[in-house]
Amino acid sequence: MAPSDRDVIYRHRLPVRIMHWINVVCLFVLPGSGLQIFNAHPALYWGADSRDATRVLQITQKQVGGELQGVTRIGSHEFDTNGVLGTSRNDEGVLSARAFPSWATIPGPQWLAMGRVWHFFFAWIFVINGAAYLLWTIFSGHLRRDMVPTRVEWRGIGRSIIEHIKLKHARGEEAVRYNVLQNTAYLSIVFIVLPLIVIGGWAMSPMVDAFSPGWVDWFGGRQALRTLHFIAAVLLVSFILVHVFEVIVTGLVNNLRSMITGYWRVPK
Repeated sequence: MAPSDRDVIYRHRLPVRIMHWINVVCLFVLPGSGLQIFNAHPALYWGADSRDATRVLQITQKQVGGELQGVTRIGSHEFDTNGVLGTSRNDEGVLSARAFPSWATIPGPQWLAMGRVWHFFFAWIFVINGAAYLLWTIFSGHLRRDMVPTRVEWRGIGRSIIEHIKLKHARGEEAVRYNVLQNTAYLSIVFIVLPLIVIGGWAMSPMVDAFSPGWVDWFGGRQALRTLHFIAAVLLVSFILVHVFEVIVTGLVNNLRSMITGYWRVPK
């Protein structure tokens, strides 16, 4: 029976579903705990050290009329981000000095030591789970069969971009296989963004540095890798937001059911 003739298909195997929900937990904790750590020194640099000359981003405050005003500096440009970045209201509703607001940090408004514990714990779970997923996709044939775009799909990437902009999604047999934009995004995240995040995280680990000193210089230095870690994390969070949006607009109940039970109703 052709895929288009079936109402319901078994789309997600059990290993994929388990690893997906492990990722959900990790990707809920990691950004918030990462911002908790970032708030301890809310600036990024490009190079081996942290100096004004190498600073590329800073979230800070300045005095305006006797009051603190939150600002974000990118290179030589300064932006007013008062109330969101640099300053935000605490639990008592008072405007306080902090890079990212308290609602964005885990496990609390200001708890650096525990934030580091949470971040490193869930980071290792995320890395191990990611390695297991990568091995499974390779040896099960999922990578080659379902995720690598075909030549025909590459030629139709322009049409796919236009259809996504119009929120026009595939139906029937076309909806069974991931489209070229989905596959390109997934492959970019798996093979570019995530390795960059991991390498950047290792660069900030004293243990890894002691075990193999000097390797961070290959990437421009420890501060450069910290910046790349932050950029890659922003790209990952952006991907997640787009992913969640697509899950909602293409059928929230259907998509959630498929990631819980494995069975997915083919849109007609």
